[in-house]
Amino acid sequence: MHPKNESTSARLRPLPNLIFASRWLQLPLYLGLILAQAVYVFQFWGELVHLIEAVFGSQTALASLVTSLGYKGTALLDAAGKTTGGYAPISQLNETIIMLVVLGLIDVVMISNLLIMVIVGGYETFVSRLNLENHPDQPEWLSHVNASVLKVKLGTAIIGISSIHLLKTFINAENYTEKTLLWQTVIHVAFLASALAIAATDRLMAAPSKH
Repeated sequence: MHPKNESTSARLRPLPNLIFASRWLQLPLYLGLILAQAVYVFQFWGELVHLIEAVFGSQTALASLVTSLGYKGTALLDAAGKTTGGYAPISQLNETIIMLVVLGLIDVVMISNLLIMVIVGGYETFVSRLNLENHPDQPEWLSHVNASVLKVKLGTAIIGISSIHLLKTFINAENYTEKTLLWQTVIHVAFLASALAIAATDRLMAAPSKH
């Protein structure tokens, strides 16, 4: 009986090997995320260069920042104190624009960190080992990463990114409608509730295995 089972396993071995080797199909996806990381680096330095040029008085750089931020400045009022629908021209850099640009840069960094988590953690979990045990720069979280830990970390990162977007909206609140502010807040709360639900589910699933 045993030889028959062994012969059956031998005949089926190529199929399991093919199925297991199919994990390498994910490799182009992670390489694509690395290219996306390079795009974010380019965007980060572009925004930073425009900010530095605007500090030194470049009106072209300032106009580029204002356009990318959607910042409209102070609303013009008529003699009765009502808004006319126009906005005062922005001729110099102010604290609000600087803050919005810096928050945008932080947002790019946090998305870049999210990409690193997905690339490194996903490759280590689903494709192949990176063998970084003796590397001095090995991420601390990578030593105990698995699918559940990766989900929780990604949920936490998304909450941080959503928080930055919400803060940018509140700083520039005069250029948004109340409906937009409300929905962005509701979406952020939904992200927070989803992350808490994922963490609670993983904790409940891990408890029986530990026991």
